[in-house]
Amino acid sequence: MQLVLDRLTKQYKNKIALDRICLTLNTGVYGLLGANGAGKTTMMRMICDILKPSSGEVLFDGKEINTLGESYRSILGYLPQDFGYYPGFTAFKFMLYISSLKGLNANYAKERSLNLLDLVGLSDVRNQKIKTFSGGMRQRLGIAQAMLNDPEILILDEPTAGLDPKERVRFRNLISSFAKDKIVLLSTHIVSDVEHISKEVLILKNGKLLHQGTAENIIHEIDGYVWECEVAPDDVDAWNSRYVVSNLKHENGKAILRVVSENRPVENAVSVVPGLEDLYLYYFKGEEK
Repeated sequence: MQLVLDRLTKQYKNKIALDRICLTLNTGVYGLLGANGAGKTTMMRMICDILKPSSGEVLFDGKEINTLGESYRSILGYLPQDFGYYPGFTAFKFMLYISSLKGLNANYAKERSLNLLDLVGLSDVRNQKIKTFSGGMRQRLGIAQAMLNDPEILILDEPTAGLDPKERVRFRNLISSFAKDKIVLLSTHIVSDVEHISKEVLILKNGKLLHQGTAENIIHEIDGYVWECEVAPDDVDAWNSRYVVSNLKHENGKAILRVVSENRPVENAVSVVPGLEDLYLYYFKGEEK
């Protein structure tokens, strides 16, 4: 099973939202990182055949997805950033409704819906109306509906938005188990959600693919760029305005900063091992998440 993006491009008048992306995805989890406006959602919508490319193509097992029609949609699961739901529906009724839209057998749909609601921790509230759910509960319902047809390709756009840390751990474990023989593309701003479960991390900026590789390998890009140093607490604001500060803690009357900088920021700065979050901040410094 293979999904190929071949010179995939999307242009809106004078703006290039996605610029000749070439990418090959096999089974496993791929984490997609980028600031707002990087082109993540545009790319995902084109993979889902919701948005047509200006040029280039998406191929599934060697065939253009726009020629596959329903056979492609039947193996696809998609959770957009803001998925649509009917507030007056219960969670279980909503799952059955989505099942009918996907053409699932009624008996299978009932069993599958109950199993998935249990997996995402909504079994006890399956008969409550969605309008009574918290944001995190609605997000978990969105994850469940995307997995209804046991898709071979699962596209998740900001799936952990609104989830607390415990829920995010549950989600990561669920996706890791699910992705053994699937292609999963997961877009997020929360670096820790992809750092440990992704087969590869994709970094997208201004519509271009900057890096693709394991988290361990791409982090080497900033070897020697991450430092720890002690500064006076009154100087922290000045450091924040001058450098990319990825962490701050106070200890014994001093501020200990973790700084991402190509040059040693101060004489007493000590070089430390970089992490994926440091790399993200290095590439997207000055950009709003």
